Amino acid sequence: MGKARAPVAAWGAALLMPVLLAACANLPPPQVPLTLPRSADPGGLADPTRGAVITSAYVFGNPASLRGDPAGVAEALGRLEFITVELDVGPRWIGIDPTTILMLQAGRAEARAAFGIDPAAPPQQVVDSLFAVAVALRAGDREAALAALAPIVPPGQAEAVLARMAELPVLPRAAAATRRAQAAMLDMGQRRFGF
Repeated sequence: MGKARAPVAAWGAALLMPVLLAACANLPPPQVPLTLPRSADPGGLADPTRGAVITSAYVFGNPASLRGDPAGVAEALGRLEFITVELDVGPRWIGIDPTTILMLQAGRAEARAAFGIDPAAPPQQVVDSLFAVAVALRAGDREAALAALAPIVPPGQAEAVLARMAELPVLPRAAAATRRAQAAMLDMGQRRFGF
């Protein structure tokens, strides 16, 4: 009886294999941790992720603080991209509230839409481009800023996107998500280290 079942089980597994492979083929590629460029942390903070979370919570909660500072807006958008991925896949953040990640993803989508950033652009490319824009603007090199934007915005739209960066609009999803991320980060610190 046991011998008769073995071929049936093997045959059933053989039939399921193509279905499983097809399902795996449709999964999005796994996210990998991002890196921040050196210009994101000129002071050499010991923990740039914590700094990015705290800064993001402040900036998106107070968008008027960046009025007239397109370089600061570019950096804020880059930090939002970074923390959205880092808090999701970074090993230090295992156990963070999953709702925080969903909120960050919604906030990132809202910010990308507001500034015309390609929703399909890889996050690392977006981070690198936005911080390159900030560096170029601070150096007074508008052409370099436009060139840095070109890979992540629709063709011919870099000038319009750069003009939008003169002011950070109210982005309610990004503001709520970054506040939530800061609270979740502080909660994790209290649970792990008692502070």
